[in-house]
Amino acid sequence: MNDGAQAVAYLKGEGRYADRATFEFPTFIITDLKMPVLDGFGVLQFLRSQPEFGVIPTIILSASSDEDDIKKAFLVGSHSYFTKPRDLTELEALLKRIIEYWSECEVPQVHATGKMLMTESHGKLGERIPQPGA
Repeated sequence: MNDGAQAVAYLKGEGRYADRATFEFPTFIITDLKMPVLDGFGVLQFLRSQPEFGVIPTIILSASSDEDDIKKAFLVGSHSYFTKPRDLTELEALLKRIIEYWSECEVPQVHATGKMLMTESHGKLGERIPQPGA
């Protein structure tokens, strides 16, 4: 993706991204904060404005190490935040660790469109927590 607006179009499955066989919905999202058209904060706000997307882990990978940017990213829904290393080898190693970690994590299943799948909460530890859309 070149900008945040493209990322939102992808997540919505709009335009050229409508074919989910070609453009699968992500199991986790890595985004930058500084992007043209719509920045990473806008992407996070879009994701969190859609309760059915609330289960998609979202990671910020940004050149900014500003404490205010980090705090705001978490306030609008980031699950983790990493400052980009300047060295390409270090960046590749960091991306590898991020992808390995989130690929190993248990995350809720989603429909091919990215919508959260409803589960039956009978007898589960978290049954007191309502599901969005339930």
